[in-house]
Amino acid sequence: MEPIFEIKELNTQDKYTKFEITPLPAGYGDTLGTALRRVLLTNMQGAAVTSVKIDGVRHQFSTLKGMKEDVLDFLLNLKKVRFAYSGNESATVTLSADKVGEVKAGDIKTPTGVKVANPELVLANLSKGAKLSVEMTVSSGVGYSPADEREEEKVGIIPLDASFSPVERVNFKVEDTRVGRLTNYNKLILEVWTDGTISPREALEESAKNLVGYFNQIVSPKVVEKKEEIAVEDTLGPVGRLSVEEIGLPTRVANALAKSGFDTVEKLVNAEKDDLIKVRNLGEKSLDVINDALKEKGVQLANA
Repeated sequence: MEPIFEIKELNTQDKYTKFEITPLPAGYGDTLGTALRRVLLTNMQGAAVTSVKIDGVRHQFSTLKGMKEDVLDFLLNLKKVRFAYSGNESATVTLSADKVGEVKAGDIKTPTGVKVANPELVLANLSKGAKLSVEMTVSSGVGYSPADEREEEKVGIIPLDASFSPVERVNFKVEDTRVGRLTNYNKLILEVWTDGTISPREALEESAKNLVGYFNQIVSPKVVEKKEEIAVEDTLGPVGRLSVEEIGLPTRVANALAKSGFDTVEKLVNAEKDDLIKVRNLGEKSLDVINDALKEKGVQLANA
C-alpha cells in the first residue's frame, strides 16, 4: 500500500524549520524520526576548511606578532567558518589583513562557487603592525574527517579536523493523531537547524534520498565486487571521531574532559560514569550537560 501523508512547515525561521509529518501508521513516527535524525546529523554532505598555510607560521603551536589570538585559537575559529560549496575538487580561499581591529570570516576571498555562510564570525584581532596572510583549502565531504588522516608532508601546511555536516541540531517527537474515527495514527514533529549553507527543507529532502538509496539496495541489490580487505567503520560512525570541543560543550567542561583523556565522542560514550565523576571540575550537573550535547549528535553516555 502506497503511503499517503502530508508534510507541513509549522514554523520557519532563518536556518530553522519545524516540520509536521502526518498521518503515519502506528509506530512509523518513531521509525521515520529516528532514521531521519541519524542521517541528518551524521551523513549530510557539506564543506569545511581541511588545511591551512599561514605566512610566517610553521606549526599550530606558533604565535603571530600583532595577533591577539595564538595560532591554535585562530585555527579553532577557522574550523567554525561554514562554506556553501559542493564541488568535487578542493577549492582554495585566501585571507589577507593588516589593519587594526577584528578580522571576520567575511574578509575571506573566495572563488566562484564558494560562499561564506557566516561572514560575521570573528576570526582574529590584530594590533598595529600585524600582518595576516592565510591560504586555506576548502573541501566537500560527509560527516567528520580527523586531521591525522590528511597529514601533509609540506612544511607550513597545517591539516585541520573537518566537520562537514551542514546540520547543527535535530529534534523530533511523536504524537497520537486520528483519521476519521481511527485514532491509532502518528504525527511526527521534526525540528531541524542548519548552518545556513542549505535550508532545513533541503536537508530533510537529502536525508530522505539517502535512506531511499539504502532501501533500494535491499529491493534491487547491485552486485558489489568483493575486496580482500574491507574497511570496517566504528559503530558510532563519523560522530565518534568528533572532539569534545566540537559538540557544543561549555569551554570549562570541554577542557576538563580533554585534559583527562576524554577528548573524543567515542571515548566519552564508552566511559564509565564513575570515571567521569572523578574528572576535576566535573559533577552530576556537568554530566547532564555532556549527555544533552551528545544526544544532539544522536548518541549518549553509556550509563545515562
